[in-house]
Amino acid sequence: MVWQRAMELVEEIYLITKQFPADEKFGLTSQMRRAVVSIPSNIAEGKLKGTVKEYRRFLLHAFGSGAELETQIEIVARLRYATPEDLKTSFMLLDQVMRMLNTLIRRLES
Repeated sequence: MVWQRAMELVEEIYLITKQFPADEKFGLTSQMRRAVVSIPSNIAEGKLKGTVKEYRRFLLHAFGSGAELETQIEIVARLRYATPEDLKTSFMLLDQVMRMLNTLIRRLES
């Protein structure tokens, strides 16, 4: 479920970043796309590693990428590259993904 929601977030971030100024192509656009793609990628890689310890480690990487993305979305809002309405879905999806990751990480610690 978390992987699927993270994939929805990837789609949303790609749509949002298409609207950015051309001079952000190698800046914020690139950073946000790398961060968001890293989330489901780490979830998938960790799941296939086979051990709970490895899975948890990769989930923590995904969580870190989510934190990066959260900051980047806030920068987008402050620079007014997108309206608050445009960013509403991104913030909602990211919040869901982060909550799901946090829950999963805590369960694996038990």
